[in-house]
Amino acid sequence: MMTIQTLKSQNLILFEVISGSKSFGLSTPTSDTDIKGVYYLPKEKFFGLDYIPQIANETNDEVYYEIGRFVELSIKNNPNILEILASPEDCILYKHPLMENLKIEDFLSKLCKDSFAGYAVTQIKKARGLNKKIVNPLPKEKKSLLDFCYVLEGYKTVSVLEFLANNIKQEQIGLVDLPNSKGMFAMFYDYENTLGYKGIIQKENSNEVSLSSIPKNEKIIGYLSCNQDGYSKYCKEYTEYWNWIEKRNEDRYNTNQQHGKNYDSKNMMHTIRLLQTAEQILSTGKLNIRVSNREELLDIKSGNREYDDLLEMADNLIASIENQYQTSTLSEKPDEAKAIQTLIKIREELYQ
Repeated sequence: MMTIQTLKSQNLILFEVISGSKSFGLSTPTSDTDIKGVYYLPKEKFFGLDYIPQIANETNDEVYYEIGRFVELSIKNNPNILEILASPEDCILYKHPLMENLKIEDFLSKLCKDSFAGYAVTQIKKARGLNKKIVNPLPKEKKSLLDFCYVLEGYKTVSVLEFLANNIKQEQIGLVDLPNSKGMFAMFYDYENTLGYKGIIQKENSNEVSLSSIPKNEKIIGYLSCNQDGYSKYCKEYTEYWNWIEKRNEDRYNTNQQHGKNYDSKNMMHTIRLLQTAEQILSTGKLNIRVSNREELLDIKSGNREYDDLLEMADNLIASIENQYQTSTLSEKPDEAKAIQTLIKIREELYQ
C-alpha cells in the first residue's frame, strides 16, 4: 500500500504546500498545519492496473493528488485544487520544475461560479442543518413507532400512549388494514388474551405496525392512525444527531456554545470566504487566496455575528457573483485540450 511516507522515500512528490488557514492568512495560535501536494506514480503502477488518484493520512489534514487527478480537478475548477495551485510563495514547501508548466491562469474560468459559490451554498445548507441540531437537541431515549400513532375519538385524536393509559395493553390489540386509507387501521381488543392478536407493534424497535387475523363478529373498539413516514424521518434525524454528537469536534462545539449563536461559526467563516473568492475571481480574473479582510472573517469565526445577518451577507455575495459572471472576461471553461497536452508533456518527462 502506498502512503505519504512512500511518496517521500521514493521522491515522487512534485508539489507540496502549507494549505488551509495558514495559506489564507487566517491562522490563530490553535490552528493546525494542513499540507496538500501533488505526486506522480512509479512507472509500473501508472502503466499497470494500480492507479492511485489520491493519498491522505488518517486525519485527512495531509492530502496528496496524483498529477493526472490534479489536472482533471483543475479543469473542473475545484476550489481546493485551484487554491493549492495559487498557494503564496511563503507556503510552498517544494516545487518540482515541471510544475511550472501548470499555471493558475490556464485554469481560472467562469466555472468558478458553480464550483466555489455552489460549494458555499451546500455549506450554508449544512450550517442550517447544524443550526437545527443545536437548537433542537434530541433526547437520548429513542421514541418508538407508538409515539407516532393516534386513536380517533369522535372528532379528535388522542395519542396511542394516552389511549393505552386506560388500562389497555397494546399487546392485546389486533389491527386490520383499511383499504384506500394510508396509515389507517381498525382496532380490536382481545380482553381474555386468547385470540393471539399481534399487538400494535411486536418489538420496541419495530418499523411498522403488526396486522392480526380477527375472528368474525368481533367488535371494533376504534380506529388507529399511524404516521409511519413521520417515524422514518425521526429515526433518520435521531441517527444523524447522535452520530454528530459522537463525532463533533469538541473545541469547535464549545466555541459555538460559548458564543451562543447556534451555528458552526468556523464553517460559516469559510462559506463567506469562498463566496468572496468567487466574486474576486470573476471580477479580477485572478485568484489571490490570502485574504485582505482577516479581521472580518475571524470575527465571524468567533461567533460575533448574528446567523441571519450572515445569511443575508451570503445572499448579497451570491447576487454580486451573478452580476460579475455576466460581465466577466474569463472563458466559459478552461482549455481542456491544452491542459491534457501539458499533462502528457509532464508525464513524458517523468517517465523518460
